[in-house]
Amino acid sequence: MQIILLEKIVNVGNLGDVVKVKHGYARNFLIPQGKAKRATPDNIKLLEAKRSELEKVAADKLAEAQAQAAKLEGLTIQITQKAGVDGRLFGSVTNADVVEALKAQGFTVEKADVRMPSGPLKQVGDHPLVIALHSDAVANVTVTVIGEQGGQ
Repeated sequence: MQIILLEKIVNVGNLGDVVKVKHGYARNFLIPQGKAKRATPDNIKLLEAKRSELEKVAADKLAEAQAQAAKLEGLTIQITQKAGVDGRLFGSVTNADVVEALKAQGFTVEKADVRMPSGPLKQVGDHPLVIALHSDAVANVTVTVIGEQGGQ
């Protein structure tokens, strides 16, 4: 399906690009989220008329994301979980736990923005994570998982 991108999408294209993507990706994600429109002659003319306005909005979003990424860069988050004597957690620390810990410190981050390359954290210790606030704005944070001895 041919679509016009209304913002930069990683691995797809930049604002204003006419690209071909799979039908389901366009119909179920890009178009309902307002990230793209069908590439019809009318929509192409409309995009050319509103291009500068869309670029200004995209630049504002990027600047906001970069400002938040600068505040988050190098931050250490402590999360306490029940753990056994060997340091393995009963359960795991997921991206939702990281979002809650960031919210407690006054940062608003989406669950999907927390990148956990090796999956949920299952061990006590320091774990470096990446928070991708925008395709061009990322912050490196450290999550320190503290083990709490669970007694019965």
